[in-house]
Amino acid sequence: MHILITGAAGMIGRKLTQRLVKDGKLNGEPVERLTLTDVVAAERPAGFNGKVDIATGDLAASGAAEKLIAAKPEAIFHLAGVVSGEAETNFEKGYHVNLDGTRALLEAIRAAAYKPKVVFTSSIAVYGAPFPPAGIPDDFHLTPLTSYGTQKAISELLLADYNRRGILDGVGIRLPTICVRPGKPNKAASGFFSGIIREPLAGQEAVLPVADTVRHTHASPRSAVGFLIHAAGLTRDALGPRINLAMPGVCVTVAEQIDALKRIAGAKVAARIRREPDELITRIVAGWSERINAERARSLGFKAESSFDDIIRAHIEDELGGKIAN
Repeated sequence: MHILITGAAGMIGRKLTQRLVKDGKLNGEPVERLTLTDVVAAERPAGFNGKVDIATGDLAASGAAEKLIAAKPEAIFHLAGVVSGEAETNFEKGYHVNLDGTRALLEAIRAAAYKPKVVFTSSIAVYGAPFPPAGIPDDFHLTPLTSYGTQKAISELLLADYNRRGILDGVGIRLPTICVRPGKPNKAASGFFSGIIREPLAGQEAVLPVADTVRHTHASPRSAVGFLIHAAGLTRDALGPRINLAMPGVCVTVAEQIDALKRIAGAKVAARIRREPDELITRIVAGWSERINAERARSLGFKAESSFDDIIRAHIEDELGGKIAN
């Protein structure tokens, strides 16, 4: 099987590549070729004996998507995108990458006249307030309150239409906020959710720009990769016409995140969080969904952590070698 991953140099792209190499198969078929593309060069996966193509460039640029699709990869994981905070502050870039790049990829598939499996990473940012207190179902109206959410919602509609017309076999997964993200902070408005855990565990100070009462839904990078792998195996019959669906996660307040950090790492580590309100981030987060009703995803076999403690433990195991900076 030939697999194409866009956004392959990003955190989820790297972890997905590692998982595919480790498993050696996708949907029971051997992974024989990987095409990894991003605006910067992705790492060549260690221990993979198949063919690896590393491509760099703008997916929305003329001819770029066509080159990637020329070899007709059977499975495509479309992860490339500009994160929420940057999409809000850089209007043109957000639409160019998140929307134009997606449409270029879909059009290249249509022109190639074959029917690959396409897994698209959407976001719960497609939803907009006010929200039902019992949680957001998959058929909740899409009224995004950010440019990022709007770009993802439009891309979902495109994916569904190309799927309906038989151009591809698609599934869109609305990711909750992925936490704890390893590495350095990025421009995502949601980045502080990871920062207030990641930095204190590494012995560094973290800034909290919103109130402790902010509630949100999270899943670990480990779960995010699991979502992608599982989505690639879902059939058209199992999905039906509603191919975009919200993923499960752990719904907690910021205060509950901090309490979990205290339980696992101690009060001294949690004391490294410094409160510094940020008006832009507070406004963006206020328009995001809080509680996700992911019953349909769970019924289709998607799984996530059951507590925020589990999310922190996954980060310590996967990224810190089991060690905490006290």
